[in-house]
Amino acid sequence: MHPHLTDGVRRFRRDVHPSRADLFERLATSHRPGALFIGCSDARVVPELLTQSEPGELFVIRTAGNLVPVYGPEPDAVSSSIEYALAVLGVRDAIVCGHSGCGAMTALATGEDLTGLPALDGWLHTAGPAGPRTPVGGGTEAAVTALVHDNVTVQLAHLATHPSVARALAQDTVTLHGWTHDIRTGAVDVLDPRSGTFSPLS
Repeated sequence: MHPHLTDGVRRFRRDVHPSRADLFERLATSHRPGALFIGCSDARVVPELLTQSEPGELFVIRTAGNLVPVYGPEPDAVSSSIEYALAVLGVRDAIVCGHSGCGAMTALATGEDLTGLPALDGWLHTAGPAGPRTPVGGGTEAAVTALVHDNVTVQLAHLATHPSVARALAQDTVTLHGWTHDIRTGAVDVLDPRSGTFSPLS
């Protein structure tokens, strides 16, 4: 294991945890996050850093490409986590967040051969948006950006197929949000569900 990881744990125990003792004492017996955040597994995207959230405020699911499978009869980790967040924790907001330079969306947009990665290939083509796509206009980067946005819209539709989400939507106890995050600039664009377009978070 790389020393910086274990050194980080030691610093956390020595400096960070004692300075936030009251918070961690409360969190030891209380788990009431206000939002479900579904993001990409990409190490460059850190939901708590992006939203400046405290421990305990976000219930986070991370998958390759921030994909959400359509609800089905077979249990899986993503579906069970969504169910827990909605039915048990009662989150009030659910966010699907894509990001610039996403490797999963790049693979779909460019038609990359993923036969050597059969699990990833199956995941992308089962839960992902339609692809591959032919880059148009601005080339590959523009095609990836467009697919990142399209993918967020598709995943929100997938999320709504989950019974716990559908019930919460019918009862008006949860709001779904679509975001995209630009790693280089830090900008976040937000989906307008009425128009289906993204605009900068103001």
